[in-house]
Amino acid sequence: MNSASIKLRHLNALKTVEVDPVTNSFYLNGQRNGLKDYPVASPVCGTVYGTILNYKEDLTAIEEQLHQKPYAAPPNAPILYIKPANTINFHGAPIPMPKGFSTLEVGASLGVVIGKKAIAIKKEDAFSYIAGYTIVNDVSIPHDSIFRPAVPYKARDGFCAIGPWIIDAKNIMDPNSFTIKVYINNELRLEKNTSTLVRPIARLLEEITEFMTLDVGDLLLVGIPTASPKVHVGDQIRIDISEIGSLENYMMDEEEGCFL
Repeated sequence: MNSASIKLRHLNALKTVEVDPVTNSFYLNGQRNGLKDYPVASPVCGTVYGTILNYKEDLTAIEEQLHQKPYAAPPNAPILYIKPANTINFHGAPIPMPKGFSTLEVGASLGVVIGKKAIAIKKEDAFSYIAGYTIVNDVSIPHDSIFRPAVPYKARDGFCAIGPWIIDAKNIMDPNSFTIKVYINNELRLEKNTSTLVRPIARLLEEITEFMTLDVGDLLLVGIPTASPKVHVGDQIRIDISEIGSLENYMMDEEEGCFL
């Protein structure tokens, strides 16, 4: 059992509960509850920052391309982007397939929640700035852009599912060795481990806060795999991080109506 922060959809504030990551259940008022009985909202209220090309194997796979125009060289700093408020989605909710498209990419990531204002921090102190960890599905329309902002492909409504809760950082021994698994219709389609990050969590926080303040409640996605699974309308998506739990969503045509 781990302590966690959860935001039940009928409440307007986070609650501290005990969760069982294996069964994806939580205890409230002494009772064990499943997420189907108590729908949850996104537990994150701050700005969401994504990081790309932060897996060693992904960087190696496109190394030749990175030496060509317009890039000329591999990145020497974290490549970041923002998932705006309209993208925020939550566990159990549908992800809308935009009109005119038939395929989306599932961007599974460990999410680091900032617990206190971080300005020019040192990697040796980085973990003291972390409140907890969650699971993120950073959805995007398939595209080839690497360095340039891909706003039309990544900033659609509902394109950032977060949850189902935030596991308290004190319960996590080593977030640099998490295995992340993606299942589509119960079939394992991707497996990554945070041990292969180009910039591990502490170094990533150090380099980012050299030029940008991270505030309380902000969420940092530590890495999005470049070869992510593709999904279509009707597909069921599950992202597992055993120390945290499972984030589940399903694909729906946006023309079917309101999805949140």
